[in-house]
Amino acid sequence: MLDIRLVRENPDLVRQNIARRNDPEKLRLLDEVIELDRRWRELTTKVNELRRRRNELSGEIGRLIKEGRDPSELRRMAEMIPGMIKEAEAERDECWERVRSGLMRLPNLLHESVPYGVDESQNVEVRRWGEPPRFSFQPRSHVEVASSLGLIDFERAAKVSGAGFYYLKNELVLLDYAIIRFAIDHLLSKGYTLIEPPFMLRRRPYEGATDLSDFEKVMYKVEGEDLYLIATSEHSIAAMFMDEVLNAEDLPIRLVGVSPCFRREVGTHGKYTKGLFRVHQFNKVEQFIFCLPEQSWTLHEELQRNSEELYQKLGLHYRVMNVCTGDIGSIAAKKYDIEVWMADGVYRESGSNSNCTDYQARRLNIRYRLKEGQPPAGYVHTLNNTALATSRTMLAILEQYQQDDGSVLVPEPLRKYMNGMERIEGILNPLKL
Repeated sequence: MLDIRLVRENPDLVRQNIARRNDPEKLRLLDEVIELDRRWRELTTKVNELRRRRNELSGEIGRLIKEGRDPSELRRMAEMIPGMIKEAEAERDECWERVRSGLMRLPNLLHESVPYGVDESQNVEVRRWGEPPRFSFQPRSHVEVASSLGLIDFERAAKVSGAGFYYLKNELVLLDYAIIRFAIDHLLSKGYTLIEPPFMLRRRPYEGATDLSDFEKVMYKVEGEDLYLIATSEHSIAAMFMDEVLNAEDLPIRLVGVSPCFRREVGTHGKYTKGLFRVHQFNKVEQFIFCLPEQSWTLHEELQRNSEELYQKLGLHYRVMNVCTGDIGSIAAKKYDIEVWMADGVYRESGSNSNCTDYQARRLNIRYRLKEGQPPAGYVHTLNNTALATSRTMLAILEQYQQDDGSVLVPEPLRKYMNGMERIEGILNPLKL
C-alpha cells in the first residue's frame, strides 16, 4: 500500500509510475483517491471547527448565565452542533475508508531498473547459466517421460478432482520430497530459520499480503469460514508479524518456509498448462526476509544468489529475467524470474524473486523501532523468493536428465535423499498401477 503522504505531496511521481505499468484504470483510481483525500481533509477541518465552536458556545452560555442574561438562543445553536459533528464524522470516516481501499489497489512504486514492457514477451534477459543438454534421440516432454515410467496419473486425478491435479507415484514422490529437503538444507546452512506456516489465512492478513484480485482468480475459500487456502507460504509468512513493531537490531529476519500451495488459476486459459507446469496443488520451498529499508536491495540480490545456487547444484540450465513493467504485478517494486529450459527448446518460469519494499508491511502494519522503548521509526521492507517449487523443478529434471532408454538420472545432490538412487527407472511399481 502506498503512503497517502506520497500521493498528496508527489502525485505526479505516482502517476508516472502507473503510466509505466500501462494501467489506465489505476490512473483513474489515483484521481479518485486524490479527490477523496481532499474531501477527507475538508471534513476533518470541518469537524475540528465544529468542536471548537461547540466549546466556544459552552463558554459563552456560561458567561451569559453568570451575567443573568438569557442564553436560550446560544443553547439552540449548541444543540444543533452534535448532530452536525456526527454527520460530518460519518462522511469523513466513509471518505477515509474509500481512500484506504483505493490505496490498497494502487500499485507499488517501481525501481528505476525495471524495464518498460507491455507483457512477459518484453521481459529482459539478465544472464544464463549452463548449456541445454544435447540428446542423441528426440527428447520427450516430462508428461511422456513420467507416464512411461508409471510415475504420474493425470487421468485418475481428473476423475476425482478435476483438471490440474495429479497422482504422483513411487520415485516421483521420493523426488518431490528430496527437492524439498535439498532446498531446506541449503538455506539452513546459510542461517535461515525454518518455518512451516498455517496453510489457511483469514481475509484481513491475506489482503495485506497479496493483490486483491487474487481473491477472485487465485485463492480457494473455505466455505462458511473466514479462511482461504494459501497460494504460497509467502503470504502466511508475510502476515506473521502483522500489527507488530520489530526491533532494528533483530533485522534482517531470514526465513525459509515450506508448504503445499493451492491455486485456482482462473484466467490462465491460453497460457502453457501442460502436465505439471500449471497445477492447482504443489509443494514449494520459499525464502522470505523482513529487513530495514536500507537493507532490502542488497538482500534482493542475496535471495537471487541463493536460488541460482540451487539450480546450479542441480545442474539445471536456466536463464534469469528482469520482469518488465507490464508483467510485474502490483506488489513488487522489482522482480526477477528464473526460467528453466524445457525439452521443446522453450524457457518457462520456475520461480520468482521480489522486493516488495514497504508495500506489504504498510498493509499489514509491520513497523520497526531503532531502539527498545522508542516509537516506531517506519515500516520494514519484505522480500520473497521461490527457492524451489517442486512441480516445476521435477518437470525440469525429467526433461533435462532424461536418457535414451527412457530412464532419468537423479541429480547428484538429491541422491542422498532418495536412498542413494542414481537413476529413476520405474522399478518401484510392482503392481503397475
